[in-house]
Amino acid sequence: FTTTALAADAVQDIPAAPVAAAPVFTWSGPYFGIDGGAGWLNGDFSVGGASASEDFNGGVFGGFAGYNFQFDNVVVGIEGNLEHNWNEKDALGADIGTDWSGAVRGRVGYAFDKALIYGAAGWTATRGYVDVPGFDKETETFNGYTVGGGVDFAITNNIFARGEYRFND
Repeated sequence: FTTTALAADAVQDIPAAPVAAAPVFTWSGPYFGIDGGAGWLNGDFSVGGASASEDFNGGVFGGFAGYNFQFDNVVVGIEGNLEHNWNEKDALGADIGTDWSGAVRGRVGYAFDKALIYGAAGWTATRGYVDVPGFDKETETFNGYTVGGGVDFAITNNIFARGEYRFND
């Protein structure tokens, strides 16, 4: 026996799932963190006809905060920092060094996705001191300019690492 078979396609067109665009990393917004490193300081001193020149190399540790705006790949922002210095030396019978420094800088950079190369310039201040045995400790704040540059690299969307060099005068 034979008969006619009738059938229809069992598969219907299934609409494709919407594809969400991968989130794009941005350097825009506020940030803050801690920093540490090394500092090199050169000082020239004269007291009562005697003079000395010393290098005050030591460590720095502190914090920073800032805000960036990103326009395509160009990043502009402002940043400030405050750090404690460890660089005391004995010169001409006195303990001499700096105990804190800080700066406020404008930054301009170029972002390569999670890497940011930047230059920075602004105002800096450092408090120096001279501690002569038998006398009160004298302090003075020195103001000047700072220029430098660096690289920030975003490890995650909320954590970045930085390598930076700055010259303070």
